[in-house]
Amino acid sequence: MIEIAHVSKSFRPKVALSNVSFNIKKGTITGLLGPNGAGKTTLIRLMNLMIIPDDGFIKFEGQLLKENHLKEIGYLPEERGLYKELSVKQQLLFFAKLRGLTSEEAERGALYWIERLEMSEWSHKKTESLSKGMAQKVQFAVAVVHDPKFLILDEPFTGFDPVNIDLIKQLLFEFRDAGKTILLSTHNMQRVQDICSHIILVNKGQLIANDAINDLLDKFERKHFMVAYRGTSIGFANALWTDFELLEQTERSDGVVEAHLLKRGAKSVDDLINNLKGHVSIESIQRAPINMEEVFLKLIANTTEI
Repeated sequence: MIEIAHVSKSFRPKVALSNVSFNIKKGTITGLLGPNGAGKTTLIRLMNLMIIPDDGFIKFEGQLLKENHLKEIGYLPEERGLYKELSVKQQLLFFAKLRGLTSEEAERGALYWIERLEMSEWSHKKTESLSKGMAQKVQFAVAVVHDPKFLILDEPFTGFDPVNIDLIKQLLFEFRDAGKTILLSTHNMQRVQDICSHIILVNKGQLIANDAINDLLDKFERKHFMVAYRGTSIGFANALWTDFELLEQTERSDGVVEAHLLKRGAKSVDDLINNLKGHVSIESIQRAPINMEEVFLKLIANTTEI
């Protein structure tokens, strides 16, 4: 859907992007990640033709990105941009026509999204009178009212309560299943892990990672284990020797003790089991689950070990 090829952009003397290349696959939800000042906003502006690259090029469905492609792109900016004096419906009609829809198409799209996002009661109210959450719904509707193929969403869940967060998540899954492509920029790593199948990570203007989330998580070997056992804590600690460090443990009401361990060196689960045999009765052993926040921090720190 989108190809970024050797793109560089400077705002002298600052280099915002340096020789960045990646593809965004059609029908996927991809997370655009990076710390503040990493280059995410510059990438988003380039894909919306707000600015042009100093070097490299951007393609949309195999063609060099041009103004006529903007009608196929929906954009939800982090800094919201609604007209306070317009009503909800007027807002949607205005932006739909800006994206090239006829009056009839704009009317149909506006009515659909007003109903779909449960805004009928507020459709004729001015934007300035809306709550933050309701205004956010309008902004989301503005981004999708023209039925774009490619959606760029910058922190789309800001201002939403849990019910509306779930509503937007379900809409994103519907868009994906319908073949639309979504680029989601957010600092919420749990949201990325729940919604996205791929991530693009930039830092200091450079591409750090461009992977399927599952593949990326698999690259990191976890050093932490959770063990549930029956027996004495002294016997358990003695069985660990110097191969594993006991970080903490708690005893459940059923007498089972849960322990959090850190392995040292190249020791494996098999080594842990062999150490514990004859000392305690093992109920379960599992690797402590890894999450995107940990991976994000490690990638930014330029390490490959957790």
